Amino acid sequence: MRDQASPHNDTQNPLDSVEDVLCDNNWVYSRMNNQELIVEVAGTACEYRLLFVWQEHLNALQLCCQYNINIKPENMGIAATALMDMNAKLWMGHFEITKDSLSPSFRQTCLIHGHQQRRNYIEDLVDISLVQCERYQAVFQLLSHDKAVNADILSLAMMETLGES
Repeated sequence: MRDQASPHNDTQNPLDSVEDVLCDNNWVYSRMNNQELIVEVAGTACEYRLLFVWQEHLNALQLCCQYNINIKPENMGIAATALMDMNAKLWMGHFEITKDSLSPSFRQTCLIHGHQQRRNYIEDLVDISLVQCERYQAVFQLLSHDKAVNADILSLAMMETLGES
């Protein structure tokens, strides 16, 4: 494990800091190469696959948090409307559904250049991504069922709630 007190400079691969954050959470990850790292994380109702991709020439780190569910093809029209509504409420990142697998994900790309506190920055990126995924998990779960979803049912799933049951 790297020395946590040492500051990260711009030439260091931010995936090293990602590894530190993942180790702190006792999450088992796989680093495929110097540009990609993947980890599976348990949410409250489903699991997420977090994929970190480092683009050195852009000084950019992309975080993709993918749900382990697939949207049913008959619900893709209403899913597109839901994505527009969700994305309109976000300050950072966006939701998307991949065309080939119909799997929803939350994705954000951030510039890393000049960040002295990379570890804290990456912790925040992971936290924000997981909070957004949990926020809309019920919507994607609903859209993954065989039953066609209508606008009324979707609006109930999209409602903001306070507290937990």
